[in-house]
Amino acid sequence: MESLSPSTINVRLSAVRKMIGEARKNGMLGAEEAASLTEVPNMSQKGTRLGNWLTREQAKELLAVPDRATLKGKRDYVILALLVGCALRRNELAELDVATIQQREGRWVLADLEGKGRRIRTVAIPIWVKQGINAWMTAAGIEDGRLLRSISKSGKINRDTLSDWAVWSVVEQSSKQIGIEHFGAHDLRRTCAKLCRKNGGDLEQIKFLLGHSSIQTTERYLGSEQDIEIAVNDNLGL
Repeated sequence: MESLSPSTINVRLSAVRKMIGEARKNGMLGAEEAASLTEVPNMSQKGTRLGNWLTREQAKELLAVPDRATLKGKRDYVILALLVGCALRRNELAELDVATIQQREGRWVLADLEGKGRRIRTVAIPIWVKQGINAWMTAAGIEDGRLLRSISKSGKINRDTLSDWAVWSVVEQSSKQIGIEHFGAHDLRRTCAKLCRKNGGDLEQIKFLLGHSSIQTTERYLGSEQDIEIAVNDNLGL
C-alpha cells in the first residue's frame, strides 16, 4: 500500500472537501450528508518544516533582476517587491485591487486585506515598494481595478487580470537568474518575515503582518526554535 506523507494526505482531503461542497451547492448531496463527509480531520504533522528564504543581499539581487526600463519589468518588480516587502500570499497579490492602496495614519497601506481564514489585516507599504507601484501604474495607465495585469508578447496591457500562477512564474524565473532553484512566491513571504525578525522586529507585529491567528503559528513559521545560521552542531570539535 502506498505510504503518503501527512501533507500529501491533507492536500487530497482538501480537494475532496471542495468536491463535496460543490456537490452540496448543486443539490447532489444534502447539507447533513455533506457535513458528515467533511468532518474527517487533517492528519497532524510532527516536527517543523524549515522552509526557504533569502538573505538581505540575495533579496536585493532578486529585486534587481527585472528590467525596469520595460513595462513588463516594472510590473515584475512590483510583484517581487510586494511579496518580499509586504509578505503577501500569492493569491492575495494576484487579486490586489488599486482601491486597497490607501493612506492611514499618514502613510500608505494595503487596507483591509482578506487573507487565509477570512482574517482581515492592514499591511504597511514601505516607501520603496510604493515607488515601484507608482511607476508601474503610471506606465500601464492603471487607475482602478486590479493592480496587476497580464502583458501580451507585444508589450501591451491585457484587460484580463494576472493569475496567481503567473505570479509564481515570475518568482521562479527571477530566482533562477540569481542562481536559486526551487524557490517560490511563499518563500518571499517567509523572507520578509525572517528579515523583519533579524532586524529586531517585534514578534507580535510580524504576526499582524503575516495575518496569523496566533503567535505560536508565527514562531513555527519563522523557525524560531532552530538556528541554522549559528548551528549548535558547528562546534563539535571534530
